[in-house]
Amino acid sequence: TLVYVRSALGYPAIYPLEEVRFEPPVKALLMDLDGTSVRSEEMWIWIIERTTATLLGDPDFHFAPEDFSQVSGHSVSEHLVYCIEKYCPGASLEQARNIYFDLVAREMKEIAEGRGHVEAFRPAPYLKEFLLELKARGVKIGLVTAGLIEKAWPEILAAFRTMGMGNPLEFYDAIISAGTPLRKGQVGTLGELEPKPHPWLYAETAAVGLGVTPEDRHHVAGIEDSAAGVVAIRLAGFFTIGVAGGNYAAGGVRALVNLECDTLADALPVLLGR
Repeated sequence: TLVYVRSALGYPAIYPLEEVRFEPPVKALLMDLDGTSVRSEEMWIWIIERTTATLLGDPDFHFAPEDFSQVSGHSVSEHLVYCIEKYCPGASLEQARNIYFDLVAREMKEIAEGRGHVEAFRPAPYLKEFLLELKARGVKIGLVTAGLIEKAWPEILAAFRTMGMGNPLEFYDAIISAGTPLRKGQVGTLGELEPKPHPWLYAETAAVGLGVTPEDRHHVAGIEDSAAGVVAIRLAGFFTIGVAGGNYAAGGVRALVNLECDTLADALPVLLGR
């Protein structure tokens, strides 16, 4: 089976969809950030909505229900291209990105100083218990996000601070983000053309970050809540767990999920082979 992944930026790709199976107990786990580990999607969708409102010059603008599956899980530029094509024909991606990153910088500063959306980043239910149980059993854990580091890192820190779990760099075995944004006068890293639903973030976290060999891939699982993330894990060749609350069903990829769970805690019996 071949999967054709479309691209709003004009660089589609075709990947093989491998058959997957899972043999417990899990040796390595790949975890999404937004929505799966930290409840933050509302915040980032709001930022994209406000970016679109600014482009339109309409402070009362709001997304339609069908927009939500298109403005989460992909790269920032993919989200913004969708909004430009639907709502702001004629606007440039560069203009939209500048508005977006200015909004992010302002909101992150407000949150850091205890103002604004101070409750924007909340650990998912049972996240602490889930992570500690796996860690106690020697499972390697990789955190994977299609978010750029300047928005992803405050989320991770806020969640670990809330849970009293110290430095996330000392806890996770690997953390992979979509890098740093390309802006005028700054050096950017590859992150707008190859993130989810492409497999590369998950593939790199597994192979490079966690040292997973092809022979061990049946002892690896990935957990996601977004449609783009589910596709990314499956294309990377790993058993895929869908956690409730995201858009993978609305995004039309439920058939690619190997196991559905209401919470992270519900996945433990399967992962540990209880």
